[in-house]
Amino acid sequence: MLTLIPPQTPGEWLAWTSAVITIVFGLICFFAPRATYRILRLQTRPDVPEALSESRATMSGFYLGVGIGAIVFQQPFVWLVLGAGWAFTALGRFVSIFADRGNTSFNWGSLAFEIALAAAPLAYGLGYLR
Repeated sequence: MLTLIPPQTPGEWLAWTSAVITIVFGLICFFAPRATYRILRLQTRPDVPEALSESRATMSGFYLGVGIGAIVFQQPFVWLVLGAGWAFTALGRFVSIFADRGNTSFNWGSLAFEIALAAAPLAYGLGYLR
């Protein structure tokens, strides 16, 4: 039987916070794909209804799977997976800022947020925070 043990230390709280935010993003992608695309400044075409399934499936699936898995299993390697996912998200955004002329305040703010979401579970999973 799985028992959810609430966070006990500041490091655990930070890692959990990152996981909960990830889960919230997943729920938004799943239940409100049009709002997700507006937030991300993307637009779907009326003749391509499959575009909404990308938010519900591809995007929400990873957010929900990794976020819920981190909270349920609470193992260092799972926290590292959550942190690595956000770190690679931040890396992709950083590359895009320079390679795609994406030097906007939205991208810089998103990059800072993604770095924070990566740092918490990575620091906890690697033992830098307890």
